[in-house]
Amino acid sequence: MNLSTAELRELLDGAPSDVLVLTDPFFQVTPGQRMMPRMTQAIADSGAAFVYADATDHPRIHYQPGSIRDNFDFGPVVAISVPAAREAAIGEWKWGALYDLRLRLSEHYPVMRIPEPLYSASVPDARPAGEKQFDYVDPRNRDYQIEMERIATAHLQRIGAWLEPSFRSVPRETAAGIAASVVIPVRNRAGTIRDAVASVFSQKASFPFNLIVVDNHSTDGTTEFLRGIRDPRLVHIIPERTDLGIGGCWNEAIYSESCGKYAVQLDSDDIYRDDLALARIVDELERGPYAMVVGSYTMVNFKLEEIPPGLIDHREWSRENGRNNALRINGFGAPRAFDVSVLRGIGFPNTSYGEDYAVALRISREYEIGRIYESVYLCRRWEGNTDSALPLETENRYDAYKDWIRTNEIRARQRHR
Repeated sequence: MNLSTAELRELLDGAPSDVLVLTDPFFQVTPGQRMMPRMTQAIADSGAAFVYADATDHPRIHYQPGSIRDNFDFGPVVAISVPAAREAAIGEWKWGALYDLRLRLSEHYPVMRIPEPLYSASVPDARPAGEKQFDYVDPRNRDYQIEMERIATAHLQRIGAWLEPSFRSVPRETAAGIAASVVIPVRNRAGTIRDAVASVFSQKASFPFNLIVVDNHSTDGTTEFLRGIRDPRLVHIIPERTDLGIGGCWNEAIYSESCGKYAVQLDSDDIYRDDLALARIVDELERGPYAMVVGSYTMVNFKLEEIPPGLIDHREWSRENGRNNALRINGFGAPRAFDVSVLRGIGFPNTSYGEDYAVALRISREYEIGRIYESVYLCRRWEGNTDSALPLETENRYDAYKDWIRTNEIRARQRHR
């Protein structure tokens, strides 16, 4: 629900009571029994200044300090304390007045979810989650994203969680033995792993590299394919444990004796753009030297034809604000590459969603992250992608987990300033 500052002030000035209930005009909302009295009562009872609720057949998640992203799903109905809102010194915004107000209110008052279905609503955007997740990097939304970034940055500064562009040094060391290890965690990807492996072995580099495939007990022929490869650069690991997510598989790779100085990501569904991608990534890691480098990728279909939104380059990133701006969004981009000496001191959480985001935020708390803005990676979208069409329950669980990651990171930054 986007509002300009002028629109929001007009609504607040004309509010006939101490509670303003806003509905998104793009939704058709059917109020349930006593929707407005219930939301009004929640504000009066709890002292909350911003209240939202579940809809019929659409539960939502609780708000946390890390729920600062501008696309948090409050639904199309929210209730606001008018006295608290009138006291908030929101800035002059074209789209983000309600976002700025929500963040400012959260600094002094509870933001409350009512876990009750208080209304039913239409769904104006029926695209799968796998498509909607890239809206924030669509170049057509660039001006909007810049405004949201300014609002989020000011919030982090007010709560003492913003970090200056001052970085801990990464030791510049000469690699002995394997310079880089490409890491592919995989489970049951017989239809795509062949292309991913071929993409790695086609790389041209002046340094020695290997490929570590952590095969998480595949049952579809993936294991047999990997066992048939005779290239000595392949390190095929089948973990002893059976409870590992993607993050746990990454730990198997980075803590193994086979891992080189740098660990470079490749998903089992995807391929590098050309045979110089690995060299380009390692060059950037050493140029800093950086603890981590994030490249750019192009969205393609299974025929390698470009599909919208095309190039994902995260140009919202800046060196001056790079330690902070990923707290507003749900990812850093790809492919990701790490200095293993830094990475081993952190490790991955044993999850299959958000594990890379958690590590990247932790690294950015201390170290500078390098960026590559040209495409070095092809992200193949197909019906087998794990995030192509998430059920609502799974989408909520993933979003709640990333909000928790941000909450933990914000608190750590506030403590260690």
